[in-house]
Amino acid sequence: MSEQLTLDELLIAHAAGKLAEPVSLLVATHLSLVPESRRRYERYEAVGGMMLDEAEPVALHDGALAHALARLEREPREPEHRRVVRKPGRWPAPLRHYLPDNIDHLRWRGYGGAFEADLPVGNADYRTRLIRVRGGKAVPQHTHEGSELTLVLEGAFRDETGRFARGDIEIADDSVDHQPVAEDGCDCICLAVTDAPLRLTGPFGRLLNPFIRI
Repeated sequence: MSEQLTLDELLIAHAAGKLAEPVSLLVATHLSLVPESRRRYERYEAVGGMMLDEAEPVALHDGALAHALARLEREPREPEHRRVVRKPGRWPAPLRHYLPDNIDHLRWRGYGGAFEADLPVGNADYRTRLIRVRGGKAVPQHTHEGSELTLVLEGAFRDETGRFARGDIEIADDSVDHQPVAEDGCDCICLAVTDAPLRLTGPFGRLLNPFIRI
């Protein structure tokens, strides 16, 4: 995520299998929540399939199929904890197997009315976390040293760029300096993926930057 993407670019990259696991998880969760995005995604998949159909075939060398099958047999199987169990639950299916049954069992850290908990998504280039903001409370004002994708799972928030509700993705980079505020009535819970640290920009936040990691 070296530059700010659009939602359509994220969907196209996801259809092509070119997203890192944390970003792919966020996009897949978004797709499970937003039917219109699923329809657009299916069109992108169809276009990709047509392009493959029209590509010139390339001859395989002798033994290529046998070699590929042998590699599949040697490669480790998907770990049990990574297998998605399609059972009813509070959270969208793509996200469910990364979470405990009760998210209060996660290791939450608080700052003001906002809390965060890291999720075990295996890619050292990204940080993946849940953010929970109490209704009417705000996340500290900040900008970004890289890119941040924030998907709303429950509730809604507003900031300088607009309003974001369940299923919406806010895409932010170093051009965005904002302070998300959860709407009154319920907590706002989001899935956030960043590829670089955030930087606090409020009057007191600047003093805290050397001591925090958000």
